[in-house]
This record gives sequence, C-alpha cells and structure tokens, in this order.
Amino acid sequence: METIFANTMLAAALIFGICGAGTAIGFGLLGGKLIESSARQPELAPRLQVQFFIVAAFVDVISIIGVGMAMYFIFVQPFSV
Repeated sequence: METIFANTMLAAALIFGICGAGTAIGFGLLGGKLIESSARQPELAPRLQVQFFIVAAFVDVISIIGVGMAMYFIFVQPFSV
C-alpha cells in the first residue's frame, strides 16, 4: 500500500514539473513570436496581441487541468482500492 502512495506522489510531482515546464516553454515561444511578428508588421500588432492572449489562455488552461489532476491524485488517492 505504501508503494502505491509513494508512486502516486511521484506521479503528481512529475505532473507538476511537466506542467510548469511546458507552460514556461509555451509562453516563451508565444511571446517571442508575438514580438517577432509585431516587429515585421507593426500595423498588425493590436490584432496579434488579441490572438496572443487567446492562445495564452489555452496554454494556461492545459497546465491548470494538469495541476488539478495532480491535486486529485494527492488528496483523493484513486489508486488505493
């Protein structure tokens, strides 16, 4: 039983780490492309910024779902039958 708890905690820690790293990489790439696109065509900057915030919300939601699943694994222990 302790092995199941330990592996569940390890899985939750991995989910936290991967979600954080994935979000950081996603926002870095997204912000870089926004700056690059705004520098190439400054007249499209307001439209690009709106699209940036929409996609940033999607990137953030994916990591929040992962963190929610990890919290579920930590507090509910679904694998301890």
